[in-house]
This record gives sequence, structure tokens and C-alpha cells, in this order.
Amino acid sequence: MPRAAGLIACARRFAAKKSALLHSRLRPFAGGQTELKMVRIGRMASPDLPLTRRRLMTVFGAAALGPALPAVGAAQGRTAVALQARPDRISLRPGAPQTPVWSFGNGDLRFKRGEVLDVAFSNELPVAAVLDCRGLDGVPAAEPLTSRAPVPPAAKDTFQLPLRHAGTFLCGASLLGDGAAAPTRPRALIVDSSSPVAVDRDHVLLIEEWRLRQDGTAIAPGTDPQDTTIIHTINGQTSLNISAPSNARLRLRFINGSPRSVLAVKLENLEVRVMGIDGQPAEPFPARNSALMLAPGNRTDVFIDVAGPAGTSFPILLHDGQQARPVGKLVISAEPPIRSAPFPPAPPLPGNDLPAQIDLKNAQRVSLELGTPADWVRPVDFKPSAAPAFQAKTGRPVVLALTNHATITTVLHLHGHHVRLLDRLDDGWKPFWLDTLAIEPGQTQRIAFLAEYPGRYLIEATAADWAAPRLLRWYSVQ
Repeated sequence: MPRAAGLIACARRFAAKKSALLHSRLRPFAGGQTELKMVRIGRMASPDLPLTRRRLMTVFGAAALGPALPAVGAAQGRTAVALQARPDRISLRPGAPQTPVWSFGNGDLRFKRGEVLDVAFSNELPVAAVLDCRGLDGVPAAEPLTSRAPVPPAAKDTFQLPLRHAGTFLCGASLLGDGAAAPTRPRALIVDSSSPVAVDRDHVLLIEEWRLRQDGTAIAPGTDPQDTTIIHTINGQTSLNISAPSNARLRLRFINGSPRSVLAVKLENLEVRVMGIDGQPAEPFPARNSALMLAPGNRTDVFIDVAGPAGTSFPILLHDGQQARPVGKLVISAEPPIRSAPFPPAPPLPGNDLPAQIDLKNAQRVSLELGTPADWVRPVDFKPSAAPAFQAKTGRPVVLALTNHATITTVLHLHGHHVRLLDRLDDGWKPFWLDTLAIEPGQTQRIAFLAEYPGRYLIEATAADWAAPRLLRWYSVQ
């Protein structure tokens, strides 16, 4: 027993030391210039960086989280889900008519880990559409464009979505939406763990960005945003209030639904504990200065314990690289305290069975050039018959060297697998999983993943600029 106790104490000291090295530090938005500091990860360190728009767009690639724990058993079941892409409207200007947009329903989609969704997707839009669910690994039969052809107007498609991982995901019908007549709204997909998670309330906060012309119409990404006004909403509202009794623990699932912009979110005067990113658990750690970085399509789950007298409010600020603005607040309600004292610190979320180790010595190594038109195509021009960017054998590690030749940050999203961000010396990886990575101009980043799931999957590369086109390639696992 003494030896076991010593091992446990040693492990706890190691975890605490690692956690202290892992997070980024964001100085307060208000009162002077906002700055971002990257704290050393392993042997790496970065100097203080002014939080310019460019720096804000590029910092996501260095976000640091903890590894997932071993998975638990998953519930099984079949669920029929009908999704319809259709014209819709949203209120973006007080006292003005609603703005025409496209969507495929309202509210969060919520299921259990292990369920299989029998999806019926119908398209009531005037253009072709495909359904794309970000972060669902290893579902080749549902992969847009490589397996599922675009659905014409007034047509339908059916397929299955197995939910093998618990977490926060994002579904949308905007893959073909660049330059369309209206922007398409995404929709949160929540997959609950089969193991209980000790929270009192669970809220999704889907952040969306709108570019409005003077006549109030919203333009789609891939369109010149000149002479437009930027508006941000959370859950479709320009200002969102959340109330909770004192001593309650909240799980907030932040999702950046902007198609191009990297955003920062700050919850003032609250301790924000990061619990997961991109649908995968993290070793819990406090976000410095209660601030989070969210790349386009990025999802970050946090726990917050609220305490104080009724009526106490905590502002929610959004920073788009140019300025911070309030977009809502968290208010302590007049209900009696939910317990006599706040919960103790939370353990990690249940794990999702991602591999604990990746053998880089035996990895297949591939270079991908970003920011150059060669070999990359717009979604409307994508052909599954085109040559893949690379092919990997099932069960083999893959290392991708991603070099950005553009003059602006490029955001890369890999379908089908989550990846590790490798150290600069390629002798290890950051202790977190990603499905999206922002790469600065002129930089090369290396990512690694285990090719677990046979199939054909997309690779997206999009410059962090509203007018920039989304570009695609694909890869296969055999």
C-alpha cells in the first residue's frame, strides 16, 4: 500500500506540473492593449504576442489540452433522424425585418454514445447541398462528396451515422455554400457519454458571424464583404443571458460557427475549466484569464461553478481580433443555492478510445502544400475520381507536414480522424487532439494520426478571410 500511495502521489505531481505548462495566457480584454502569451509546452516557448487580428487567427494551433482517458462501454440503439435543408429567417437587427438565411432546422441534435442514426436528409434549397458533420471520425459511408453525392433541390438522401465518440460536434450544409444566395446556419450535435457527468446544467453556445449589407441581407462566405456590417449571435440571439442558482456547476459547450474567423471568448470574473476540445476529452485545466480561443468549427467544452448573491452577473465578451464586445451574461438566479458549497474540482470527462501512443518511427510521411492553387479545388469542382493527396494503410501512423505558402493564415480541417500536433523537433506531440489547425503564413506544422478507419475522407483548407474560397483534397485509408 505505501508503494501504491507513492505512485499515486507521483502521478498527481506529474499531472499538476504538466497542466501548469499547457495553457495559453490571455491578458484582459478591457483597459489597454490586449495581449496573448503562450506558456511553454514541453521544451517550446513563445514570446508575448500582441493580440492583433492575425495573431488571434493563428494562436489556435498552439492551444494545449490534456490526453483522453480510457473509454467506457457505450450504449447501443438505432434512431431515425429527419433533417431538412430549407430557407429560413433570423432576427439580426432590432425593429427591422428578419434576415433570410438557409438552415436545416433549429435546436441542438442530442443523442447517446453508441447510437446509430438513420439519417434522412432532404434538400428544399434552390441549390444542391450535402450534409457534413464535423468531428465524427471514421464514417466513410456518410462522407460528403467522396461517398455522398450532392443532393439536388427537392431530392433526398439516406445514410447511417454511428456515434462512436461522446462529445460536442457540428453539423452543417454549407460545404457547397461559398458565394451562395444566403449563408447556411450550422447546428450543434451533442453525443452524451454513457457514464454520468456531474453537472447541474448543460448549455450549448453556438457563435455565428454574419456580414450584412446595407439593405439587411446577409452574404455567404466566399463573397466580397466590402461595405458590410459584422454581427455576432449566440444561439441565434444578439445577446444571450444564462441564469443558474448559486453553487451550480455548468457545462458550457462553446462552438465557433463562423465560417472564416478565429474568435476569443472571455467570461469575466469566473474560473473557466477546459474539459474538452473538438469532441475529445482534455485533462482539466483553468483557462488563463477565463478566455478561450475558438477556430472556425472549433468546439471547446468548459465547466463553470457560479457562486454569489442573487442578481450577480458575469459578462460574456467576444473578441474578433479587432475589438471586444459583450454578447451576453451569466446571471445568478433568485433560486435557493443548489448546494451548500461549490463542487470540488471535476475529474476528466470519460474517454473516447483514441490511441494512447503513435509510433512515429514507422510513420508514413506526407507533405501538403497550402496556399497554392495546384491540386486544391473548390467544393463545386470536386471529383472523387481525382488523385488522392495520399493513401495510407489501415493501422499505420501518418505524419503530415503542412506548409502554408499563402500570405494569410490558413485553417486546415481533416475529416475522418483526429490528430496530434507534433513538436517542432518531431520528437513528440502536444498532449491534445485536434480536427482543425490554423497555420501561419510561411510556417510548417506537423500533425500525426493513426489511420484507423478505412475509407475516403476530405481535407479542407480555407484562408482566414471572409472572401476566401474553401478548397478541398481527399485522402484514403485502405
